[in-house]
Amino acid sequence: MLRLSKKADYALMAMKHLATHSDVASTSARAIAEEYNIPLELMAKVLQKLARRGLLASHQGTRGGYTLSKAPISISVADIIEAIDGPLTVTACSTEDEQCEQFNRCNVRDPLWRIKDRIIAALATVTLAEISSEVPLPADVSHVSFRGRPLNS
Repeated sequence: MLRLSKKADYALMAMKHLATHSDVASTSARAIAEEYNIPLELMAKVLQKLARRGLLASHQGTRGGYTLSKAPISISVADIIEAIDGPLTVTACSTEDEQCEQFNRCNVRDPLWRIKDRIIAALATVTLAEISSEVPLPADVSHVSFRGRPLNS
């Protein structure tokens, strides 16, 4: 089962908060943490990581805090998740480093890697703008392609 980490959940919540409150000059980690009942230290670390990855801009001072560094339409859900959790994996051998003793004999590695590519492509098509709006997300992603191939192939 694909499951996001709690930090990725918090990152998505914080990014949505910042996207829906773009009229505010900046928002502090404390304000976001209190709004969603998230431990402040954890929220601060999540926001710092998002800032290091270039998704947020941090502002110092008494009115400091965080703002989105790009338009919400330019930030994908995949960008946010990967900023926090690193590359998405679905198997223990999700890299090509051949560390697994079954690497050369494995008959499911390549199909599982293709599934991973499809999941990443689907997450890459959903923007922060979409998850921040009240408009329902499209149920069908059959129109999505990844590396030039349709996902439904």
